[in-house]
Amino acid sequence: MSETSELPPFPPTHLLFRDDAYLKSAKARVIGRYSDFLVLDCTLFYPASGGQPSDAGLIVKSGGHSFPAGELRYLDAAKTIVGHKLPESEHPAAWDGAEVEMQLDFERRYQLMRVHSALHLLSVALPYPVTGGAIGVEDGRLDFDIPEAGLEKEAITAELNRLIDQAAEITSRWITDEELDANPQLVKTMSVKPPRGSGRVRLVEIAGLDLQPCGGTHVRNTREIGPMLVTNIEKKGKQNRRVRIGFA
Repeated sequence: MSETSELPPFPPTHLLFRDDAYLKSAKARVIGRYSDFLVLDCTLFYPASGGQPSDAGLIVKSGGHSFPAGELRYLDAAKTIVGHKLPESEHPAAWDGAEVEMQLDFERRYQLMRVHSALHLLSVALPYPVTGGAIGVEDGRLDFDIPEAGLEKEAITAELNRLIDQAAEITSRWITDEELDANPQLVKTMSVKPPRGSGRVRLVEIAGLDLQPCGGTHVRNTREIGPMLVTNIEKKGKQNRRVRIGFA
């Protein structure tokens, strides 16, 4: 396996976190390298995208040698190939063709899942165009294209928790690019658009409450989110309001 400045024609990485966001460990094989990134045939780890940070954990080779799965990224525009960055201390060729076990820091992942699902509900509580967002382990935020008038932390908190308390199931399904084009109202985010190129788009549905394109990880039911609190509302522009939420 050699390094090259042009991305080799790797097959799409099997994204195990899309199959089961609760999976904590899995086996994989190193199928190549791109610069200092390893490419595996499948990955347990979510790569930073759409405001959600990369997962954390370990990639372990037979014999017990491991490195932390810290920086992960999609290597192609269609977001089908995932790179796992090797630390400088690792010799890349030593990992060529290796059979590895991926061990997820699930506690951190679960916190991100809860915050991410809560932010989807925040976009229901505040049905305005979303101009940005970020997901953290303890809190998260969405930026809305909305006038300042009428935003009260207590009222938004009450509505957000009312939605959480409905114990709605959260599921995902796929539609074609053409189906998304025919239903542009599904896209709430103005700055981050669903990746194109693979021919299909993943939708995340909160039963009876929300349906929107999303590639991230979520809890299975809104009751898993737990009580949330609107912690701050900032004015970021003439009509740009940043609403931050955290665990109550």
